[in-house]
Amino acid sequence: MTAFAAICLALILAKWIAQLALEGMNQRHVQAHAKHIPGALRDVMSPENYAKSVDYTLAKARFEKIELTWQTLILTLALFTGVLPWFYAKFPAHSLWAGAGFIFATGILLSLPELPLEWHEQFHLEERFGFNTTTPALWWMDRLKGMVLSLVIGLPLLTLILKLVDWMGAWWWFWAWLCVTVFQLVMMVLAPILIMPLFNKFTPLPEGPLRERLLALGQRAGFSAKDIQVMDGSKRSRHSNAFFTGFGSFRKIVIFDTLAQQLENAELEAVLAHEIGHYKKRHIPKMLAASMAATLLGFYAISVLARQAWFYHDFGFAPGSIVPAFLLFGLLAGTVTFWLSPLTHSFSRRYEYEADAYAAALIKATQPLVGALRKLNEKNLSNLTPHPIYSGFYYSHPTLLEREAALAEQKIA
Repeated sequence: MTAFAAICLALILAKWIAQLALEGMNQRHVQAHAKHIPGALRDVMSPENYAKSVDYTLAKARFEKIELTWQTLILTLALFTGVLPWFYAKFPAHSLWAGAGFIFATGILLSLPELPLEWHEQFHLEERFGFNTTTPALWWMDRLKGMVLSLVIGLPLLTLILKLVDWMGAWWWFWAWLCVTVFQLVMMVLAPILIMPLFNKFTPLPEGPLRERLLALGQRAGFSAKDIQVMDGSKRSRHSNAFFTGFGSFRKIVIFDTLAQQLENAELEAVLAHEIGHYKKRHIPKMLAASMAATLLGFYAISVLARQAWFYHDFGFAPGSIVPAFLLFGLLAGTVTFWLSPLTHSFSRRYEYEADAYAAALIKATQPLVGALRKLNEKNLSNLTPHPIYSGFYYSHPTLLEREAALAEQKIA
């Protein structure tokens, strides 16, 4: 094994060990608070539900350790046994479509060993705690649709990017980034219209007090939306959420049917005000800009690595085609980005605080949002006492207590 390959293996193992350590740290922290509900949380959950949330958190942690170990094993075998170069040799040389097909097929094959774990998570773990509502047929259909969409949309896009390498010379990475950026912006418009309806049914929120209340809220905030729709999330899970999709005149507000069943009208209004806060504070463009910057850096890194013969030799490939460089970068990037998670999540959590503050100011009260957050944490059996380091790596949202504390300091005009 060469020095660079050894470094990559060390990074993979370091990530795996760190993830297992984080899971163990969080388990011990949750267990330390399991016997007695912390004082600040006694109004949030009943003792029975709190105990159930602890059991759910611990069960997920045990499953996560198995899943992380399995994923690390599959990645290690794929990278260091020579199977990838062997598989690449089966595809016609000098064909861009074949090169894109190799990357696509490799991604599909590497995902297959995870299917039994995904099945267990859905039909055993989630079922055990009362969240699963999907059927085996629907579960398989979702994955089939996802694969077909990747083939129909992703394969031509990947082929175009590989073609840009030939067309644009040394600056191909910039044009590839520009192509992907335009694709992302177009998909922001088309996905709610063409793709999301393939997986879920969207119906207009019925006429009535709730619809009038939400539309009035949007008008007060200067937030216009094409429609308010209810998504049948309950056909897969009892977990709940709300979001808006698209932009400009294509923007739609979407509420899970489970959310509409769990919250009062004033609480739903507060949740929508929070989502509007993300829009008004320009969080979406900021996150999109950060994603674009990361994509640009990624393409540039591939262009640099693709010029290094040792990068190919270290993993058993022969230099000459950029296709293996794309695949290897995609498989190895997570070993670096994992360590940046606390930084990226810190920005995300700051945005959540800002959206909470905006919502409280807009509806001129904090209690509806606090009530909504408490119900959502209770219904979803959220971990109310995560270890701070664990939440730094994995939580894009502040904990319930952190959000309540910030809202308590909010001054309402």
